[in-house]
Amino acid sequence: MKMSRRFAVLGLATVLAGCISVGSSDSAAPHASHLLHDTAARVERRAQPLVAALLIQPLPGNALADTASIAYSRRANEFAFYQLASWTERPVRQLPRLLQRRLEARGVAGAVGLLGEPLRGDWLLAMAIDTLHHDVATPPGVARFALTAELFDRRNRTRVARRQFEATVPTARADSAAAAAAMSQAVSATFDTLGPWLEDELQRAIAAQP
Repeated sequence: MKMSRRFAVLGLATVLAGCISVGSSDSAAPHASHLLHDTAARVERRAQPLVAALLIQPLPGNALADTASIAYSRRANEFAFYQLASWTERPVRQLPRLLQRRLEARGVAGAVGLLGEPLRGDWLLAMAIDTLHHDVATPPGVARFALTAELFDRRNRTRVARRQFEATVPTARADSAAAAAAMSQAVSATFDTLGPWLEDELQRAIAAQP
């Protein structure tokens, strides 16, 4: 009788362990690489670009964005990484390219490039990733993404505008695949807000020119 009870308790513990996705169930599966992407299906293009050229400059931000590891958090200000899942590219490198493609599709500028490319422009959009992680304080959790954007007029070396953008998207499950999918949705939601802000600030700055 004692032996049967012991096996029953052990079996229950095994089942419970298998239900925990964050930090444990991933270890039972092969390593997966997830692509952080813009989930927007289509972007309506402007009739005319606002400026001839716009440069994007990625700035140092949160350390969680400068690694290929996918972060999650069970408690505030405490982070860990999924053991057998990672990004195909570090977010600090991938996100500026995603934003570049979004702004190109929108036609905000005649040309949109990353700082350091052979493109000259009077306007610079600097961006820093403030956070990107899977918050599982209450499973299955939410994806949290935030970035700070700053618009500069390079001709007179002045900052035209600055704003932080945030997005929170519920995750379908408490695992790395669901977290990666929700984070991509959060990135797209942020771009949806950042785009109109950028256009408004460019129009305001151009109108204020002597």
